[in-house]
Amino acid sequence: MKDYSTKDIRNVVLLGSSKSGKTTLSEAMLFEGKVIDRRGTVEDKNTVSDNTEFEQANQKSVFASALYAEFMNTKFNIIDAPGSDDFIGGAVEAFKVCETGILLVNGTQGVEVGTEIFARQAAKYNVPLILAVNQLDHEKANWDQTHDSIKSAFGSKAAFVQFPVNPGAGFEGFIDVVDMKYYHFLDANGKREELEIPAQYADEAEEMRMALMEKAAESDDELMMKYLDELTLSEEEFAKGLKLGIAKGEIMPVFCLSAKKDMGVKKLMEFCVKATNSPEGTVNKTLSGKEVACKEAAPVSIFIFKTSVEQHLGDVAYFKVMSGVLKEGADLTNPENGNSERLSAIYAVAGSKKEKVPVLRAGDIGCVMKLKAGRTDVTLAESGCEAYEHIQFPEPKYRCAIKPVDKNDEAKMGDALNKIAAQDPTAIVEYSKELRQTILSGQGEQHINFVKWRLNNEFKLNVELYAPKVPYRETITKVASAQYRHKKQSGGAGQFGEVHLLVCPAEGELNTKFMIGGKETQLNIKTQDITELEWGGKLEFYNCVVGGAIDLGFMPAILKGIKERMVEGPLTGSYARDIRVFVYDGKMHPVDSKEIAFIIAGRNAFREAFRNAGPKILEPIYNVDIFTPSDFVGPCMSDLNTRRGMIMNQDVEGNFTVLHARVPLAELYRYSTTLSSLTGGSATFTMKFAEYVPVPADVQTKLLAEYAAQEQEED
Repeated sequence: MKDYSTKDIRNVVLLGSSKSGKTTLSEAMLFEGKVIDRRGTVEDKNTVSDNTEFEQANQKSVFASALYAEFMNTKFNIIDAPGSDDFIGGAVEAFKVCETGILLVNGTQGVEVGTEIFARQAAKYNVPLILAVNQLDHEKANWDQTHDSIKSAFGSKAAFVQFPVNPGAGFEGFIDVVDMKYYHFLDANGKREELEIPAQYADEAEEMRMALMEKAAESDDELMMKYLDELTLSEEEFAKGLKLGIAKGEIMPVFCLSAKKDMGVKKLMEFCVKATNSPEGTVNKTLSGKEVACKEAAPVSIFIFKTSVEQHLGDVAYFKVMSGVLKEGADLTNPENGNSERLSAIYAVAGSKKEKVPVLRAGDIGCVMKLKAGRTDVTLAESGCEAYEHIQFPEPKYRCAIKPVDKNDEAKMGDALNKIAAQDPTAIVEYSKELRQTILSGQGEQHINFVKWRLNNEFKLNVELYAPKVPYRETITKVASAQYRHKKQSGGAGQFGEVHLLVCPAEGELNTKFMIGGKETQLNIKTQDITELEWGGKLEFYNCVVGGAIDLGFMPAILKGIKERMVEGPLTGSYARDIRVFVYDGKMHPVDSKEIAFIIAGRNAFREAFRNAGPKILEPIYNVDIFTPSDFVGPCMSDLNTRRGMIMNQDVEGNFTVLHARVPLAELYRYSTTLSSLTGGSATFTMKFAEYVPVPADVQTKLLAEYAAQEQEED
């Protein structure tokens, strides 16, 4: 392979909904780039990407595949991203390392929900997009509908560079209004001839060219003044304006394709060479906010954006050279922990094909094998460099509990899940001490089922998925006091401790005047301890004991007993939070008072006071944003109502509506599956924790009954 300089590299990510043809396009690009001499198909299971057993069996991408092609003295690094929202982590990884996205639009469907999801994600990561309408050779291709849906979804940003001739089964070529040529295709292998634009298309082509030129002029003030004066631009100015507009995200050029027949692929790649930016000069931020330019004349730094375990190869780490010139045998260090790694061999990568290379320059993408600690989101660099910002993966929106069918496999399952999570950061695994369950979270039911498939097939583990418990919280709403005496005498030294305390909600200004035993009492604070609880909320502990009724040295023991009780709240065994405790009196014994006695007395006094203080169960509420075609707004809102959801507001984006709601976590189990069923798979959603709020009275009654039954069963 040729040694490519930074200016001769193009990093592109292929995006689009499932069945839009990303993998087929990647095959055509590799064919044009002479990496392969025969194009595979998804149906024949012989494509360069989508080469795992699961992907081939299900005919869908679940991993982002890194590929390359050499074309017009340019190296294309291509990342074929999964099309399903359940596997969006692959696209997010690619956004970190690609300067341009090619967003495919299915010519039979037009803009779909998934199309808009990827467009929003690309905008979030400042990755400019080229739109490519694919499958224009399909008998159900509908150019007019697709054209209108693009204009509706992307507005004035959509700039049509081409339009098709005879879309559908007779698709034979397209008019390109930049070159003002008709590209007529002679076979299904990309062979084309350049012709003059037929007379019947001349007016449409001229009108589209003028609209495109005006759009190009808008990207630069100087160009705009020139255009206003002369109503035209030179070819060089036209090209400059297009390139500037694309880089700013103000222009989304639209191309025509049949990736299956390699029609339009070469022209798309030619445009990418001329009109999109190389990595040269792009800026990446470090964790401290420092900006590092992508240039060869700089210290070497690489960022690992993806890892996998591959058959016959073992651990493989995929990286981008963020700065400098990386040579095989380089010794680099992880700036976050100081661990060093030797990159004994580096490779250019096209799916399962790995080509050893001696050097990769700034902006290039490659892979390395068997690093000691090469994980996704890791920076390796020469001394003095900083770690780059981590990838911001989307919040999980599906959670379940998981356990092995054979209890003896618990440790094995834990190890396997940790390995999967290391390769796929959107698969999150945690053991909840509170719930006493292993919780597996992901982007949807398909995602979770894929994790289960891997456990079954790669790790030979039988596991069970089931509904997780809800991490409720407990708190109080009123003031209450209680006292407890712990006295134990058994032969030798005894145990004695008596604690009088008062509890109230930890909210508002601190008040120290209360009715205790029917008498208004002013408490005087001697010492205090305010703890921010690891599960959220706080505990405020005030020592108000006077006259030495309890020695100051026993206060930590009382506090310890209260904290022990808060770990397992009196109502449902959930964590307690947001409580003020005033210890105002008690008794001790000169011989028998010990730390353990006051731990027990404090714990039990707190339990009794808690039960009398208007205890309330709190439930986690999530902000849920549903992105749905407008036709399905009614069913989505009705379903949210059955889940105790509250619609806060809604927005309209093109033909889609975004519903903003607040929904209890207890009502969201398998919501992704229900939403897909309600909308024929055309809607998606995101969810993020908002806050804890009190459950309704009927729900609290039900939860208390369930917990009482559970305790009785355990007894």
